[in-house]
Amino acid sequence: MRALEETVAPLPILRTSNGTESDGSIGFSLWWSSGCHEQWWLEVGLVIASFLFLVFLLSQTKKSFPKLLHGRSHVMIAYYSILWIVAVLNFLWCLLQAWECNAGKEVAWNLLSLFTTSGMLFLEVSLLAFLLRGNRLSGLDSLTRILIISGFIVCVDIFLKATYIFGFGVPLFVDTKKNSSSHKWGLWAFHKLLLTLVYALVFAMYHTKWRDRLPARPAFYKYTTAMLLVNGVALFACALMGSGYGIGLWFCSLVIYHAFYLPLTYLTFLADFFLEEDLHLENAYYSEMMDAGFFDSDWE
Repeated sequence: MRALEETVAPLPILRTSNGTESDGSIGFSLWWSSGCHEQWWLEVGLVIASFLFLVFLLSQTKKSFPKLLHGRSHVMIAYYSILWIVAVLNFLWCLLQAWECNAGKEVAWNLLSLFTTSGMLFLEVSLLAFLLRGNRLSGLDSLTRILIISGFIVCVDIFLKATYIFGFGVPLFVDTKKNSSSHKWGLWAFHKLLLTLVYALVFAMYHTKWRDRLPARPAFYKYTTAMLLVNGVALFACALMGSGYGIGLWFCSLVIYHAFYLPLTYLTFLADFFLEEDLHLENAYYSEMMDAGFFDSDWE
């Protein structure tokens, strides 16, 4: 009997970085899960969504590269490259959720989260700049100015977040019920408030006399509306965290953002470009065939 008791020994208790405890069986069977949240199925959805988007980008590579080179659009080439980098970082962030509450991976998780969110913020800021510039954007000089301004804003954001994390020890990227630091949620509330105000401004411009300054494409309006809702929900969740509630709402907004923002960006700003390039190529081939006399018999 003693031998049997020694064989069926209790699993060791693992202590996470936020002070919670879990047994080794959970950490083994769900190695990809952080164990910080009850909604483990949302973490599964994150991994699947980010992986499928990478597979989609990979499947479109053979078609996308020739179109980018043929179009010679510096804006689209830059954004396609940045989108690839951020998509890989986002997939790693979704896949390595187990690092979030692992004390040994605290620094690695903070760095991965910092670079991933900064890359996505860079896309957001620069795309907002393109929206506000409207049809006046053209040439390499305009792209360079926007990238410099966006890079400066993101660098300031990185410096501020890094100071909070590594300077003051505020766990910005560990989202649990016990982690209710007013400094953390105050920074996130300020961050989401700025984005919400900017998206609200662009949304309002579509309903004023200044709408002619914005790109006349319904996809841009839908993008602005979607991002206004996502950031508005995240801002509301930050406000609720001041009362000790809202962690579920915050986590849901985080899942929606990391799962669907990059596909939304692709559909809004790149899909139309590749479709237009297809039409340009078809028109070019049609013109060459007309010049060669392929359709002369149709007129006889």
